Amino acid sequence: MRSTNKNLVLAAMVFAVAMTFIDQTIVAIAIPKIQSELSLSATGTQWVINGYLLALSALFAFGGKLGDVLGRKRMVLIGVTGFAIASAACGLTPKSSIAEAWIIFFRVVQGATAALLFPAAVAIVVASFPLRERGKAMAIFFGISGGLTAIGPIAGGFLTQWTWRSIFWINIPVAIIAIVLTQISCPDDEPRPEKLDYRGTALITGGMGLLVLGLEQSSVWGWSNPATWVCIVVGLVLMLVFVRFELSIKQPLLRLQIFSDRGFATDTAILSLMSIVFVPFFFFGSVYAQVALGKNSSQAGEYILWFFIGFVIMAQVGGRMLDRRGVRPAVVIGGALSAVGFFLLAGKLTDLSLGAQSLYIALAGGGLGLMLGPASTDAVNRAPSTSYSEVTGITQTARNFGASLGLAVLGAILISRNDTNVTAALTKHGVPSAVAHKVAESFSASGAAPGSGSGRSPALVHDVQIAFAHSTQTVFYIMAGVMVATFIVAVRWLPRGRLESADERDELTMPSTAHEGTMLR
Repeated sequence: MRSTNKNLVLAAMVFAVAMTFIDQTIVAIAIPKIQSELSLSATGTQWVINGYLLALSALFAFGGKLGDVLGRKRMVLIGVTGFAIASAACGLTPKSSIAEAWIIFFRVVQGATAALLFPAAVAIVVASFPLRERGKAMAIFFGISGGLTAIGPIAGGFLTQWTWRSIFWINIPVAIIAIVLTQISCPDDEPRPEKLDYRGTALITGGMGLLVLGLEQSSVWGWSNPATWVCIVVGLVLMLVFVRFELSIKQPLLRLQIFSDRGFATDTAILSLMSIVFVPFFFFGSVYAQVALGKNSSQAGEYILWFFIGFVIMAQVGGRMLDRRGVRPAVVIGGALSAVGFFLLAGKLTDLSLGAQSLYIALAGGGLGLMLGPASTDAVNRAPSTSYSEVTGITQTARNFGASLGLAVLGAILISRNDTNVTAALTKHGVPSAVAHKVAESFSASGAAPGSGSGRSPALVHDVQIAFAHSTQTVFYIMAGVMVATFIVAVRWLPRGRLESADERDELTMPSTAHEGTMLR
């Protein structure tokens, strides 16, 4: 493929996935206005966010397989069109009794179409570039798309000043550009007909759906609620049944034998571990900026912006390291940088100064940027060209599970620490214990800043800010620990050297013969 076409393909796929990454975080900023204007219930409000993430997580594997079977370009066009239509429908939600069901339904449609779109887009980029140029190309892809996740809260703050509906409508012109560029660039769209494994699809969709549901709802139902554990346990059982079933049939939804390739298994584990930190940081950082630093929702975006700056810069470095030296150096160094960044950042949280933290925020983001593209690209490189979308479905499922786990567990820890720290700060100033508990819980959930108005003394506000900073400090220290674990996994199990040849096969020949196509130097 000519260089011009390669670059057009890359641009088209960046525009195609841009909407999906922005929507992972932008809605959280606008949700108070959406709830107020549409009179949504508390449960309905939560499902405006969770419905998207649940559909995305549950359908990634199926979307990846469809890309390989039906054609990647076709799935991108279907996904982009469906996402744009669902976005328009969300923006047109009527102010009536059907508003809650309407917006939740179309948010689920957004998540489902994003799950169809993303694996095919990644596969198209990988297939369009030779092996030695993929690191650079995927660095641009993940640098921009990952950065857009961080930009979501900033864009949401500005757009909601006009109307919350604009956060959905902005997707429509982006979708049009993506469709035009995709048609012009003519990426590979060769379908590879194969019988679809509907039983496996039902098992993994149900398993992932219940797992993520249990994790997402744990903050509402509580970890002592049987419903939380029923969802998690049944989800795990379904996943185990799925694995056993897939290994027993000739044409599975996912060829799980690829996990016998140590490099692929390690890449996937690293992507899952780092996702425990990556997406949750946007939420916890934004809440910290609003509660502890006293920023409004728009100003809180500046906190995330420093992370984005480090991420994008180091993503480009990581891509070049992958092309020249293989995946191991980028991921090992990135894990170490991110662990140090989160550790030093946690130590500065109680200073209540963005200036004192900005360098460490950028360092933490830079470490993750150094890792994401190389680990994702190396995982796909280890599969033959006929299975790029399928393999991307596997890695993205792992990433989304990690993010859901991180939000659930770290969120529970933040709530617990706030119940101790913020409640103690309030009761010290004479606030009744029951009221103090409710206030502490509301900070954890909404990020509402403890403004100095309404008769609150500056001393009380300062003590609450310090208390919340201590709670967030615990979460960030755990994030540092997760990145240390990621570093250890990379050092211990990532293969040395770089992939010497792309395995451009027509059939998947996994692990007993996998190294025939992935020789390491």
